[in-house]
Amino acid sequence: MKKTSKVNLYICAVFFSIASLQSCTLDEENLTTVSLEKSYGERAGFEGLINSCYQDLYFLHGKVDYIAPTEAGTDSWQNVNNNGVGFAQYASQLNPDDGNVKVIWGTAYSTINLCNMVMHYAKEVKGYSSQEELDSKVAEAYFLRAFSNFILVEQFGGVVLRTTSIPVDDMNGAPQRSSEEEFYDLIIADLKYACDHLPVKQDLRGQVTKKAAYGLLADVYLQRTRLGDSEEYARLALETAEELINNAANYNASLYLSDDSRSGFAKVWLGENNKNNTEFLFTQAVDHIGGLNPDWWNRGRTRQYYLPDLATRGAEWGTGSRSILYGRANSLLLKPSKYLLTNVFEPVENPADTRFAETFTYKFYAATDKMITQAMATAYQKDASVVDHLIKGTEAQAAQAVNYYQQTLEEQINMNNEEGLAVFTPNWVISKEVKSKAPMLVVDPSDIFEPSTNRYKDPAQYPNEPNLINMFPAMKKFSASLYSQSNQYWLGDVPIIRLGEIYLVAAEAAILYNNDQAKAAGYVNTLRRRAALSSRESEMLVSSADMNIDFILMERARELTGEHVRWLDLKRTGRLTKSYLEQTNPIAATYFDEAKHTVRPIPQSFLDAISNATEFGNNGY
Repeated sequence: MKKTSKVNLYICAVFFSIASLQSCTLDEENLTTVSLEKSYGERAGFEGLINSCYQDLYFLHGKVDYIAPTEAGTDSWQNVNNNGVGFAQYASQLNPDDGNVKVIWGTAYSTINLCNMVMHYAKEVKGYSSQEELDSKVAEAYFLRAFSNFILVEQFGGVVLRTTSIPVDDMNGAPQRSSEEEFYDLIIADLKYACDHLPVKQDLRGQVTKKAAYGLLADVYLQRTRLGDSEEYARLALETAEELINNAANYNASLYLSDDSRSGFAKVWLGENNKNNTEFLFTQAVDHIGGLNPDWWNRGRTRQYYLPDLATRGAEWGTGSRSILYGRANSLLLKPSKYLLTNVFEPVENPADTRFAETFTYKFYAATDKMITQAMATAYQKDASVVDHLIKGTEAQAAQAVNYYQQTLEEQINMNNEEGLAVFTPNWVISKEVKSKAPMLVVDPSDIFEPSTNRYKDPAQYPNEPNLINMFPAMKKFSASLYSQSNQYWLGDVPIIRLGEIYLVAAEAAILYNNDQAKAAGYVNTLRRRAALSSRESEMLVSSADMNIDFILMERARELTGEHVRWLDLKRTGRLTKSYLEQTNPIAATYFDEAKHTVRPIPQSFLDAISNATEFGNNGY
């Protein structure tokens, strides 16, 4: 079969796929003008094909398109204004023309197509010294196909299960659906192959290894419990998670542990740990030096979609709308639910658990000097003592040790004694008297939430109060200052699976398999201890009697908030229901329909391209 290649080979652009700084030179031929067999029949072309399998994944993690489908519409987040209303409230905007749906669908099937090409040409490629050496490379494609199919089956249900590639076998114009069970059978088989054949270490950051395969397989087994045979798949999830946990050093992985000055959880998110993180099992690697990524410097925009209103309301108190540290404040999308801020995280000033403080920014500093006027004091119900107080600007040229790009970075001066603090949004309640005398805007849960429900206030019902509902803590996990390249772009690596999650997989699986509460408590307490400073670890311990699915689900929220897993968590545990959402985050329950909203609509562009669209159906949409 002789077909001219119509796909990019990326032989000389490994860095586009996995953020490598290495380069290579082609020999004499331009491989884009020769047959696929010749291109992929030699090791250089074949490995270029494997590297291209990573490319499209860059359009998920670290970008806006994957935030709403994985985090919105859960117990954790509400939409800001009308942004993200389709996913956050299951409104009519969630339809076959939705852009996020198109990105997820296209990304998954593009990756699967490339992976299938790898598997096809693996049978005839030359240049490897042994079958074992070849298998270790092909295993990357097996992992990435499994990862993409996992996304498909959870987001769209039983759709088209493809095991051949379009350049090799023509597109089927009347595709048939496969069952979710069939999807999982292939996903599990692919990941077993990956576990067996992937190396422990790779030369390039971002290439998948054994720890990634075991981590994803544990996740997959646990998620598979929702389809039946839950005890058996829980057993497999537990065994797989324990293989990784008990042999972490052999797989080049370890948890960060606490000391007297910093919790282990805090260390996970430090910039200096980002590019060689011992806890990251599967990572979207980003080139922060040359911007050699599939979309160049356009990376890490997750942080700006969780910001409060620093552009207008915050600006009245001195914050800037464009900030190297916080991001661009005119891209508001999601804000934390009351349940997340005050039920999941303990709403007290100095908890032993550092995960709220390390997950959220709740102190925002002035960009330039700002004087508190009488008009501000009146509008925000401030005491006369704060009038004429100067909130000092905090911008200064960052030292190289603080910021890789030596950009102007906030919080460099006038911050140690809070002279530059402009907006303070804690998750604990502060008395009105204290707030009135604080020389800054203070917004606590009592200012933004209804006192007796889990809803944000309706400003129309509180005409005598300033409207503060868009002033809230901002999720900051993907925001370490070292890699803040601009007000839009953050060039740190983004973890997709990390070891901390696997401890919670083991805990949940232990409950589902044989209700081993003691084992579950052991895994949960390991994470809880390292969430505190070493001097306060004992305050974090919970008992075996506390262990049940609801507790572990809440513990997953504390540990994994904002990490693109919450929608799957609720779906797996049977909490993606109208009644649960009404209890925890009523806005998400507004239009929720259990008959269709546990899957997403099929993109209209796909339905228009097939001849049996009516028969194929659109998941109830």
